[in-house]
Amino acid sequence: MTLGRRAFLRGAAAAGAGAGLVGLSASGAAAGPGPVPVPFHGPRQAAVLAEPARHSIVAAFDVVAQNREELTGLLRELTDRAAFLTAGGAPAALGISGPPSDSGVLGPEVPAGELAVLVGVGASLFDDRYGLAGRKPAGLKPMPVFPDDALEPGWCHGDLSLVLSAAEPDTVLHALRDLTRATRGGMQVRWKIDGFTSPPRPAGTPRNLLGFKDGTANPRPPELDRLVWTDDGGSYQVVRLIRMLVEFWDRVSLSEQENMIGRRRDTGAPLDGADEQDEPRYAEDPVGTVIPLTSHMRLANPRTPGTDGERILRRAVNYDRGVDTNGNLDMGLVFTCYQRDLAGQFEAVQKRLEGEPLTDYVSPFGGGYFYLLPGVTDPADHYGRALLG
Repeated sequence: MTLGRRAFLRGAAAAGAGAGLVGLSASGAAAGPGPVPVPFHGPRQAAVLAEPARHSIVAAFDVVAQNREELTGLLRELTDRAAFLTAGGAPAALGISGPPSDSGVLGPEVPAGELAVLVGVGASLFDDRYGLAGRKPAGLKPMPVFPDDALEPGWCHGDLSLVLSAAEPDTVLHALRDLTRATRGGMQVRWKIDGFTSPPRPAGTPRNLLGFKDGTANPRPPELDRLVWTDDGGSYQVVRLIRMLVEFWDRVSLSEQENMIGRRRDTGAPLDGADEQDEPRYAEDPVGTVIPLTSHMRLANPRTPGTDGERILRRAVNYDRGVDTNGNLDMGLVFTCYQRDLAGQFEAVQKRLEGEPLTDYVSPFGGGYFYLLPGVTDPADHYGRALLG
């Protein structure tokens, strides 16, 4: 007997879940598999704009520090370890009586320039534990449940977010082990998911597990100040864990798939164009004869003066968690995006996407809203210093 899409969703939700930020550069250009060093120090966390890495870990943490002083110590330690892991070098020698200061996964020295790190804070950090309620970024709030969501509480929210990305999977795993050991007693993992980015095939933007290029229309560098960065050098981060019902998707005709997305699967071009970077000509197609009005790309970015300021810097990686308890493939997208204004950008886009045809084939089950902290300006600075006062 064939299981229908909606029945499948109900079964998957009942079964529960088993058990990165990597994306295009702001230019939209594709990157090779080799590491591209990302500066650690600076007024902003530069890894937001890094070329895509092949592997990532996206995780959220509950802070268990007992007081504000311990929270400050946690953020200092997180900063120090992240600075070392991105710079590389020989781990500290602690003598023969205690455990080594490094797991040794990467050899006797940590390679330089192979890791990128992003750190954010969630709305729950600003409760009454640390006296930070009055310092919460103005637009930060818990991620709401949208109409097409099937959220699982254990995969949502968190006091801190951490995104690790690198060319090799052992690099991000090594970093996660190092950071969790160094901060033990201050924070603990709430949820964690591994991601990967496919190489461009045959060229251009990497593809998601629906087979389509993902992130083609990202804003370019001149637009980032007004669309991505807040005045203090931070950014609002959205993480959405989205299961893709690939076994159903693979039984849909190519023309229907392309109409749902609004782009050709082979080239990534709009249905009215020939090249991935061609601009869709919506004004010449007001009733959606060529690019349907309900297509994902047309709803997400209508390309009108009124919606220009709603664009987001989209980052997405693929995930594969094996199979669920019903024997169905459990894979999909770790979607991450950055913007100045959660309500005015991501949520405005999300409202337009409600009920789109693609919702029959995707099921968001987790994630959260976070505020990407301003950068660490120099070795004397640390994550959240301005926040803690």
